[in-house]
Amino acid sequence: MPTPAAAAIATWNIDPTHSVAEFKIKHMMISNVKGTFPKVSGALTLDESSLTRSHVEAVIDVSSINTGDAQRDGHLKSPDFFDIEKFPSMSFKSSSIAQVGDGLLTVSGALTIRDIDDDVLVDKEHPWASRKPSKRALQLAFYEGRLTISERSGMLKTYQLMARHFGWDQPPHQPPKPASAREIIVYLLDRALRAQGIVSLDSICHLDAPRKAQIQRLIEARVRRGELVPVVLEAAGKQQHWAEPATLENAGGTAFDLVHILSPFDPLVIQRKRTQLFFGYEHRFEAYIPKEKRRFGYFALPVLVGDDIVAALDLKTDRQRRKLLMQKWNWVGEGAARGARKELKRRIEEELHRFERFQLAE
Repeated sequence: MPTPAAAAIATWNIDPTHSVAEFKIKHMMISNVKGTFPKVSGALTLDESSLTRSHVEAVIDVSSINTGDAQRDGHLKSPDFFDIEKFPSMSFKSSSIAQVGDGLLTVSGALTIRDIDDDVLVDKEHPWASRKPSKRALQLAFYEGRLTISERSGMLKTYQLMARHFGWDQPPHQPPKPASAREIIVYLLDRALRAQGIVSLDSICHLDAPRKAQIQRLIEARVRRGELVPVVLEAAGKQQHWAEPATLENAGGTAFDLVHILSPFDPLVIQRKRTQLFFGYEHRFEAYIPKEKRRFGYFALPVLVGDDIVAALDLKTDRQRRKLLMQKWNWVGEGAARGARKELKRRIEEELHRFERFQLAE
């Protein structure tokens, strides 16, 4: 006969019909994307005499992911994320259960996703928080320049001491001298002038507003020496712009006839107000909005021809068939007037062939 203690222990299978795994992730620090994994299986061994001695195991079919957008779900299943061909499931096995309040339990254990096994699980709400304190320490040391990523395999990174990775810990080698505050300011201005041609304080100090006062003083000094000249743009209002004289003299050359397929995160596009001011184009990143509300597509790439953004192409790389798929072609801007579209389309398609070879690493 079973003892009373043994009789209090029972194993319950997870009912796949009435069970679902839910998740919520922060997108761009602004909105939340919610989703579910409807296909869940597993078992709960319940010790009714002491819940903390219970045990749970669960397996989730990753292919069942549902975020309400089939295109996004397909991307999440690809090798860029879950890679369901190699890793069709994720699993969880509890190692301990603790009672943390009235009717509230914390279950700890190993969560396996892809080739990553994580046994440190903590609640988090702050969008920048990590599930592992050790990961936060590694990231801090990386951003401070103490560590570098010496190897990467899939989603796993190997960190190494910066000095050891570059051999600076072996005499007579020495680490390079850090840039001075003055050198950093000069570099930021020169980099912006090379990349943007015509600059403003906002475009130079994008996401780095505290440096504006120093940059402003450097610009004023260069204007006095004739190395920079003010540029007045219609619709810019009180926002000041500057350029090097040679940039304005060379405007209209043959280099401006090139075709560029841009990333949505290209510096030319990511500063949305500047893109609107210079090109009359308002880019929309629509991967995380409902399909029916999209204008350009899931992951549209702006196309710059000469000095006009004329199209936004929603492309998808099919790596199994080794093809670049055109999901939607949008004409945008005044440069894409109907009379010019035939020639523009020919030139863009030529660039797409090169872009396809690049995407497929040919």
